[in-house]
Amino acid sequence: MGQDSSASQPSGIGVVDKTVAILAATADAPRSLAQLVDTTALPRATAHRLAVALEVHRLLTRDAEGRFVLGPRLGELAAALPDPLIAAAEPVLAWVRDECGESAQLYRRDGNDRVCVAAAERATGLRTTVPVGTRLPLTAGSGAQVLCAWSDPATLADVLAMSEFTSRSLADVRRRGWAQSVGQREAGVASVSAPVRSSGGELLAAISISGPIERLGRAPGLRFAPILVAGARRISSPLA
Repeated sequence: MGQDSSASQPSGIGVVDKTVAILAATADAPRSLAQLVDTTALPRATAHRLAVALEVHRLLTRDAEGRFVLGPRLGELAAALPDPLIAAAEPVLAWVRDECGESAQLYRRDGNDRVCVAAAERATGLRTTVPVGTRLPLTAGSGAQVLCAWSDPATLADVLAMSEFTSRSLADVRRRGWAQSVGQREAGVASVSAPVRSSGGELLAAISISGPIERLGRAPGLRFAPILVAGARRISSPLA
């Protein structure tokens, strides 16, 4: 069965179009050489020559049965692309830090963890530092509450069984539009977080501030939640 010619617009540069056809053919399933020929409608010699060349550059590799599959170089190239969410968040985190006077972070959910993907640290004085790349459990803290409150409940059974909060408290977080934590994850530390969502309402991340309870107080959400909610909207706006 030949390739659907309407699937992509030819560039007019034959070797590029043929190369893209081979990559597209392996995107959804491993392909033997015969299957590549059938899927792309390329001559066998051409398909073989291009597939082997792509293999040299690690854009294709082979599975245990010798079939062509997408190679690791594609993932490496994708990882090098700027992340739109982080690019939008970085100036906003600096603004939130300056408005609140506390370190600001952006967290994404990864399974039963949350990962700090961007941060703007307070420059002086006592601060809570969360380096980019830090993994924290989803069981405690305002960032965890936000990431759980707007997640599919079916994925939270294990988390809620061990968490410092309940499904009822998560309902309160959704109603307010923000979460706070006072000594929940770490003694002496308070935090406030808000959800960053897409224009369609999909949860993308949680924006947070954290600092010592002595500065944030025991009801930090009353003071800082409006800034966090505004920051979350600023991040979402260019992503719409």
